[in-house]
Amino acid sequence: MRNRAQLTYNAVGAWLEGKGPAPPKVAADTEIAAQLKLQDEAAMALRAERHRLGALEFDRVEAEPVISDGQVTGIAERRKNRATALIEDFMIAANEVMARTLAEAGVSSIRRVVKSPERWDRIVELAARYGEKLPPDPDSGALNAVLARRKAADPAHYPDVSLTILKLMGAGEYVLARAGDVGGEGHFGLAAHDYTHSTAPNRRFADLVTQRLIKAVLDKQPAPYTDEQLESIARDCTLRENAARKVERAMNKRIAAVALARRIGSTFQAVVTGVTPKGVFVRVLNPPAEGRLMRGYENVDVGDRFPVTLVGADPARGFIDFAR
Repeated sequence: MRNRAQLTYNAVGAWLEGKGPAPPKVAADTEIAAQLKLQDEAAMALRAERHRLGALEFDRVEAEPVISDGQVTGIAERRKNRATALIEDFMIAANEVMARTLAEAGVSSIRRVVKSPERWDRIVELAARYGEKLPPDPDSGALNAVLARRKAADPAHYPDVSLTILKLMGAGEYVLARAGDVGGEGHFGLAAHDYTHSTAPNRRFADLVTQRLIKAVLDKQPAPYTDEQLESIARDCTLRENAARKVERAMNKRIAAVALARRIGSTFQAVVTGVTPKGVFVRVLNPPAEGRLMRGYENVDVGDRFPVTLVGADPARGFIDFAR
């Protein structure tokens, strides 16, 4: 691979969306510009086909610290654009092809699975609040149609809806797919039956394992892992991913607590993101931050929305406390 230009998501995204000029390196090279346009067209075709099959489209808001002179001064929103979507669509397609290639070669592999939502009844209940009717059993196509209508009807609050559905769907996990097996769970959110993780071997061990399996197939060599080893790796990768997510969440809370420490007493619109034995958790979207609901948490559930007041922020422990 020859890297001819270092580009950024924001610059390319704005150009593809017609909201900004072409980045200098794109403007200076017609081949790169044509290639990006072609990739964008291909990505949109892939996305349209996934949605036709029932893949869910979420509008996630990610927090990004605002830093000045080495100090956190605030939290900004980082949203998807056409450039981030392009890369995401290509990665999803690559992961599906990898999974199918290994299956067709009769090789065991590690699959990425997101099971049908256990709390589908709550998703049905939330849809009914908007006058929508979902079937009694999980159906990604029906859910995606509801999400599309909600995005069109109220784009400003669609991130709230996206966040709620994501929380109710639950986390993904890695599982062993034995050679010759048919059936089994797929990826509910992507409406994909054959799906693995293969595009980030520099930061995920499951991806590295998948690429080693692919190399063995291409070289017509025996698989480098036994089924027992793959099953153990899949289980361990799930555990480590969950642990990493907890660390990431804790650090994000510390950053948010620093940014919010000056805003004790302020009121925000919040959505309930978790109801656990440890407490009820809410997320405010402006700025994007999550904390625990210390008062007024009786009889609430994931997806409920109401105003909250910030009553405490402890950066050292990453605690952000709200009261209804």
